[in-house]
Amino acid sequence: MKEKPAPTPVNFSFLHLWQAEILASRPLILPPRHFVYPREAEEVERGALEVLVRPDGVNAAAFLATCALGFRDSSVPSGLWSAPDPKEICAVSGGYVYMIDTTAPERFTMIVYRPVLEIRALVAERLLLFVGHHAILAWGPHGQAWQTEKLSDEGVTITDSTPGVLRGTGWNLMTDRETPFAVDLKTGLRLPRL
Repeated sequence: MKEKPAPTPVNFSFLHLWQAEILASRPLILPPRHFVYPREAEEVERGALEVLVRPDGVNAAAFLATCALGFRDSSVPSGLWSAPDPKEICAVSGGYVYMIDTTAPERFTMIVYRPVLEIRALVAERLLLFVGHHAILAWGPHGQAWQTEKLSDEGVTITDSTPGVLRGTGWNLMTDRETPFAVDLKTGLRLPRL
């Protein structure tokens, strides 16, 4: 008997124009619209996140999104997030992040960090943050908003978010210490120490 996967988070903080549910397994009969992310993945079925998405609209047909698994590790996220663009869904499978346009599911972007270690929804700033080992990438209503410079040699920790500023720490190899940083949430640029 197959082991049941751990529960996956769902965060729909942003307004969204779709409905979605994570399926326990791939349906025996596939819906007419089925999309695999990324397209060139081999053995995508093994551990893939299967999501049934229902775009809003009179003529919009539901589709199945099969998202290839990145890493089988409980320390990396898996689940669904709404995005700053209400037509997009963020599907995460073992730290691999797929931003999918629900009105045209053949259009998607795979976030460059592999894996993404943490996802934060900053609704007031209209940003979805993806934290990697060394830096942070922000996704806004029109796609990638910015990407920080290298903030850490191995491991970024967000400690605080206030209007306009994101604070955290990153490990510095040369000093063998956690070094604080502050990032401007509009530009992604590192701010001088305050």
